[in-house]
Amino acid sequence: MEKWNQTLNDFILMGLLPQNQIGLLLLLLIIFVFVLACLGNSGMTALIFLDPRLHTPMYFLLSQLSLMDLMYISSTVPKMAFNFLSGQKSISFLGCGVQMFFFVTIACSEGLLLASMAYDRFVAICHPLHYPVRMSKIMCLKMIIGTWILGYIHSLVHTIYALHLPYCRSRVINHFFCEVPTMLPLVCMDTWVYEYTIFGSTVIFLLLPFLGIMASYGRVLFAVFHMRSKEGRKKAFTTCSTHLTVVTFYYAPFVYTYLRPRSLRAPAEDKSLAVFYTILTPMLNPIIYSLRNKEVLGAMGRVWGMLSSRKK
Repeated sequence: MEKWNQTLNDFILMGLLPQNQIGLLLLLLIIFVFVLACLGNSGMTALIFLDPRLHTPMYFLLSQLSLMDLMYISSTVPKMAFNFLSGQKSISFLGCGVQMFFFVTIACSEGLLLASMAYDRFVAICHPLHYPVRMSKIMCLKMIIGTWILGYIHSLVHTIYALHLPYCRSRVINHFFCEVPTMLPLVCMDTWVYEYTIFGSTVIFLLLPFLGIMASYGRVLFAVFHMRSKEGRKKAFTTCSTHLTVVTFYYAPFVYTYLRPRSLRAPAEDKSLAVFYTILTPMLNPIIYSLRNKEVLGAMGRVWGMLSSRKK
């Protein structure tokens, strides 16, 4: 009973930034990135909803990516900014659980979604005649629902288990949000079995989808180089390179962080890598997909023209 009472206490988040003027300037920069990410991802979602020409499986999947990125950055930055500005570093036991749940849900769901997007491009380029059947709206909907459900179940299991561990060594989490691996050193029991479970989950939800994406795009690039149409080759290559850029920014720091044993991990390095997949990637994704995609740029012009004509 005593251990259970101890786990009800607040945790202390050490944060990302130093409590000085440099830290304040960096926080303002992060808030600026947060605003850009919110505007970019909400704008991309609205654009896909408003423009009928973007009502295709690829852009439906992209709208889910924007929604996930919006939830991703919103689960970490506001709390980090509040703690820095208020001088507090605490987060409640329940608040830590909620943050952990949303983080793991989005992390797993986004990994599966990026694999679904790779499959969409693989079918579109390598099997264009089969595309209407293999990537119908029903199939696209099943993919989207599947990624959310699998991410939700996986996150729920990890969150419930992690919150029932006995935290009796310390309350200080050397991170800027509640992430399961950074909380395990605080547990006063041997967690090696659970650490192997996390490793296995990382392989299933991150490494295997990543390898699948690489295999799909290897096949896609082979098909692109054998296209007769230069315009078709350029369009396919642009689309694939855009997606590969997003995949690299997302998977590389994630896989490197979670597949290392705890003995080789350093808190400062973990926090720096976490900035990539929790703050920078959600901001960069809508920029990458809009600036390098003529269809999105064209949709922006059409929607802007439609809204301008309504004002008149």
